[in-house]
Order: sequence, then structure tokens, then C-alpha cells
Amino acid sequence: MIDFVYKSRYDVSDLRHIVRILRGEGGCPWDREQTHESIRREFIEEVYEVVEAIDEGSPEHLREELGDVLLQVVFHASIEEDAGHYDLDAVADGVCKKLILRHPHVFGTVQVADAGQVLENWDKIKRVEKHQATVTSAMESVAKSLPALWRAEKVQKKAAKAGYDWDCPAGALDKIGEETRELRDALRADGDVSEELGDLMFSCVNAARLLKLDPETVLRDATDKFIARFARMEAEAAQAGTYLEELTAAQMDELWERAKKL
Repeated sequence: MIDFVYKSRYDVSDLRHIVRILRGEGGCPWDREQTHESIRREFIEEVYEVVEAIDEGSPEHLREELGDVLLQVVFHASIEEDAGHYDLDAVADGVCKKLILRHPHVFGTVQVADAGQVLENWDKIKRVEKHQATVTSAMESVAKSLPALWRAEKVQKKAAKAGYDWDCPAGALDKIGEETRELRDALRADGDVSEELGDLMFSCVNAARLLKLDPETVLRDATDKFIARFARMEAEAAQAGTYLEELTAAQMDELWERAKKL
């Protein structure tokens, strides 16, 4: 019989206890088998579901998804506790100390004028804390597991803080034109198309950053717009008693142009 008391309301300590039961002797075979690596993707997916709940503006959905992320944190800490390395309290201790260290204007005597100065101080403290002696080392510290657009943006921001940046968005837009021409040249000359396409995408991220737009959001919205227009094309083709696959490229282009106007 498991050592567990059913309640009308549980807290974080109960969550820790439940995870210990699931991963302990007589618990759940699946939970006992999991490692950091085996549930790595689930952690990423749960974070994205939190973002989706935020975008929906639903407090209840957000509460549910935050719970799923919290479970992931507790679960990973439990794996380390079983290995004799550290527990959830040690994780909390580390982040508390980090927050205190990086907020000297709250927990110390540093004076700040605005939120911009707070971020500037945060970045300086972080670089010292992470032993990032150069801008390159700060760039290299940006997680490779981030979505590629966000990683590119973060690297560009670090370069910008060192003064390596365009003066205005126009320069970044001109660079997009230059990279587009180089991609076309690579196609004609059977060159490294992948590299040139990567340079073009990196330049597009630069333009988004200078225009103060989130590149992930911009691409997501463009994808949603494409789906909506494609749906109109498909619906119009169906009304005409045909499938898109049966149309010529010119006929689909005509449907697409009409879909754009709706």
C-alpha cells in the first residue's frame, strides 16, 4: 500500500511526493525507466504549450500548462536526487541566489534609472558569472537547442551590444537583397546553396530585429496566412467540382491571386 493521503487541494510538496512514489519501488514502470534524455522532447513540447496558452489569453489553460512544466522540473530534479547529486531545494537555492545576484538594485546598493539599465546590468553580471570574457564566448553560450530564428536573434543582439550592427533597418534590408543575389548566383553556378540560403535567412532575422519584430512570430503569422489562403483556394476548387492536384500551375496561381484579395 502506498504512503499517500488524498486531499481536496495539493501543493508543490505533494507533487514532489507523488513523483517520488511514481519513480519508487512499486511505482509506475514507465516513470521509473525515464531519463533526462528520454523525456527531453516532452519538456520542450510542454514549454511550447505554455506559450500557446499565453497566446490564447486563457488563465485556466495557462494554469494547466504551467503545471505540466512544473512536473517536468520536479521530475528531472527527482532523477538527480536519486543519483545523489542534488534535489529540488538545491535547484531553488541556485535560482534564488542568481536572482539576488542579478538584482543589485533591489538587494544591494546599485542605483538604476530605468528598465533598460536593469537589463544592461543583468547582462554584465551574467557575463562575469558565466566567465564570458569575450563577446564571442557570450555568443557561443546561446543555447543551440533554441529555435534557429531565436538563436540567430540572440546572437545578433550580443553583436549589437558590442557596436557591430546596422544604423537602421534600411541597411539590413539592403543586405537581404545582396544575399538574395548571392543565392541566385549559387544556384546558377551550382554553388553552396545551403550556405547562401542560411545567410539570407540570417539577414531576414536581422531585419526583423531592427524593425523590433519577433522573427518567430512573423514567420508563424505568415504560415497561418498561407494556410488561410490555401484553404480559400481549395474551397473554390471544390466548388468548381475539382481538386487542386488536377489544376495546372497557372490555374492555381489564378486561384491564389483571388484568395489574396479576400
